[in-house]
Amino acid sequence: MPVKIRLQRHGKKGKPFYWVVAADVRAKRDGRYLEKIGIYNPNTNPATVEIDIDSAVSWLEKGAQPTDTARTLLSYRGALLKHHLNGGIQKGALTQEEADKKLAAWLEEKEAKINSKKDSISKGKALAKAKRLEDEKATSEKRLEQAAAAEIAEVEVSEVQEGENVSVEATENASEEAAIADVVAETQGSTEENTEEAASEEKEG
Repeated sequence: MPVKIRLQRHGKKGKPFYWVVAADVRAKRDGRYLEKIGIYNPNTNPATVEIDIDSAVSWLEKGAQPTDTARTLLSYRGALLKHHLNGGIQKGALTQEEADKKLAAWLEEKEAKINSKKDSISKGKALAKAKRLEDEKATSEKRLEQAAAAEIAEVEVSEVQEGENVSVEATENASEEAAIADVVAETQGSTEENTEEAASEEKEG
């Protein structure tokens, strides 16, 4: 029975994740499978890839053929390397102990690279967040400055208007006082004329 190592789609629309399975080539893509040997989630950064190396190598040694994507995932997690090292052991090119050391060293280096990428992504997110907060703070301060400037301008306009009102009122009061003074002066003049006329009439009489 020919076997393929391939991806089986799961998840919801727009956010799929996959199982890495060994399945009969005649089975539907998302149908029955022989064994689940890993998962692949492209929605994370970096992508999450988990492979049962021993199960994968076992199927490879039985003649299972991985699809291109499955081959990339198996290589990413060292399954293909272990399969290659097992071939060297069978040929007598190296011992099991040597093969295990090489695989362990490769896996350690690979894990360090993955962690380095995760750290880099985390630092980038932290820097982006800090910059966003700084921009928000600057925008908030600018709005406060504009509000304060508008309030000061409003107070100044109010003071000018009050000054104009006082000036108009003073002018009106001065005009009224001048008019009253004119009336008083005219009244006094008329009284004096009447007094003089009366005195003159008394002399003539």
